[in-house]
Amino acid sequence: MKDMVVGGTDTSTNTIEFAMAELMSNPELIKRAQQELDEVVGKDNIVEESHITKLPYILAIMKETLRLHPTLPLLVPHRPAETAVVGGYTIPKDTKIFVNVWSIQRDPNVWENPSEFVPERFLDNKSCDFTGNNYTYFPFGSGRRMCAGVALAERMVLYTLATLLHSFDWKIPQGHVLDLQEKFGIVLKLKTPLVALPVPRLSDSNLYL
Repeated sequence: MKDMVVGGTDTSTNTIEFAMAELMSNPELIKRAQQELDEVVGKDNIVEESHITKLPYILAIMKETLRLHPTLPLLVPHRPAETAVVGGYTIPKDTKIFVNVWSIQRDPNVWENPSEFVPERFLDNKSCDFTGNNYTYFPFGSGRRMCAGVALAERMVLYTLATLLHSFDWKIPQGHVLDLQEKFGIVLKLKTPLVALPVPRLSDSNLYL
């Protein structure tokens, strides 16, 4: 449990930061998300966990963020115990194998306009979930060794994103530039941390207490 919470904190924060950066570079997407939130939650209320399952567009934002900016660009390495043939390729015993999920999820043979942030692509695509059964989209890995904290990460990211978008409008402060360049490492991060100013949008200031 400790590994799940500690390991999931930094990775979930990176996903939320990427999502907010992509949304702030596409203001019309923020408006659509806020419209959904206002219809489901209302501006005289705060986001509750019970609302999350009723927010398909927020889920689509999370899915698209993890497609374009997967937390681990290279999944945890695997090593076959015996020589195997996969897709016509021979994989010798004890070969260390890395799966480049970053490239797979930007494959133009699979994804239309793969470099563009388009949450709508997931609204009607029920086959792309976080189970790891679709090998064109598996940001949490697949099989027995996929991320054990996927359910926790999904709740953390969805609830935080919904709250940030519902409670505030967002703008870039003067003197700062929105930069979506990625910094590659074991974990994918924004090269330049996002700096943004929140502007309260709820009807009652007491809701922020």
